[in-house]
Amino acid sequence: MYDLLKGLTVVEGSAFIAGPTCGLYLAQLGAEVIRFDNIGGGPDFRRWPLAPSGASLYWEGLNKGKKSVAIDLSRPEGRELAQRLAAAPGEDGGLFVTNFPVEGFLAYDKLKAIRDDVICVRVMGWADGGPGVDYTINSAVGVPLMTGHPDDPRPVNHVLPAWDLLTGAFAAFNMVAALLARMRTGQGREIRIPLSDVAASALANMGMTAEILAGEGERPRQGNTLFGAFGRDFVTRDGQRLMVVAITPRQWTGLIEVLGVGEAVAAVEAARGVDFRKDEGVRFAHADALMPIFEAGFARADSADLIPRFDELGVCWGPYQTLEQALRDPRLFKGNPIFSDLTQVSGQTYPVPGYAATLPQDVRAPARPAARLGQHTEEVLAERLGLDSGEIARLHDAGIVASA
Repeated sequence: MYDLLKGLTVVEGSAFIAGPTCGLYLAQLGAEVIRFDNIGGGPDFRRWPLAPSGASLYWEGLNKGKKSVAIDLSRPEGRELAQRLAAAPGEDGGLFVTNFPVEGFLAYDKLKAIRDDVICVRVMGWADGGPGVDYTINSAVGVPLMTGHPDDPRPVNHVLPAWDLLTGAFAAFNMVAALLARMRTGQGREIRIPLSDVAASALANMGMTAEILAGEGERPRQGNTLFGAFGRDFVTRDGQRLMVVAITPRQWTGLIEVLGVGEAVAAVEAARGVDFRKDEGVRFAHADALMPIFEAGFARADSADLIPRFDELGVCWGPYQTLEQALRDPRLFKGNPIFSDLTQVSGQTYPVPGYAATLPQDVRAPARPAARLGQHTEEVLAERLGLDSGEIARLHDAGIVASA
């Protein structure tokens, strides 16, 4: 946790990954994030992976540090409460992130009628309003057809929902930017962020669309080979598989020295009239001659001998580890100060990140667990909407709201 956004109140009405990720990042930066869900939970409340208790580890991971309000969103009075929360008063309120449809009870014009300067960041699938999730957008932009080994023509979807995570971060950035604009102009706005536009713009920003338009054709499948540079997985004599990348001159010369392949590499340079030290693209272009040399170099050495020398000479490398092995890696999880051991609402105790950045010890705060569904219903209705205890009791009795 960090306090950069302390004092802000963001209301979240969303499900799945991108919208909740936006709220999570804002909460980790110190904002008070209030999430409303249907009574009994939204469409992602029981999403896998599950704890032995049946609780969703996924849901509590993306919603830690947020307050929880449970409302019957199928009824007009419940929908009105959600609208009022989204457009709640206060100088640092009126900030709403959602993936509800453009039209409907959480449409921007309905929120603006309640609060003229409301800011709504709306995560979408396709820009035209059509349904889409990370995996369907990813298949449409062509990435799975570039992923995988060349001897297997089947498309390979990435297991990491990268477009969801990028969209969530972009949504959080846009929320803060829109708030700064409102502070200067007094105006709110709706910002629509479709996964499809995030994916398309990311590929364009990396030159991948220009590559096609320039007549280079579709990028071929290359397994674990790094496009345009020297990088691939190699297997050592003791059977360890390492991912090694040599982009800078230092990384390249260090790798050659550790493996003792300088003579063979120099012979290729002489035969082909190139200098591999100066241009990473040249190394990629002559991979057919280089890769067998490096494969043989790795096959002659044990990982225990290579790794200390790699670190000494600045070679860029990474081990292939299972997630279970990664949990024991001090560079990632074990002993990493961004994590705190928390007992979550599932009953499980495990390391939970507070804020994914290196912070001075005096400003670093531990992560907070996810709330129980509806845990803060009464508190939020009283503090944010000014409802008295009698009105809140009536809403409870009518089944409009629920508490944990």
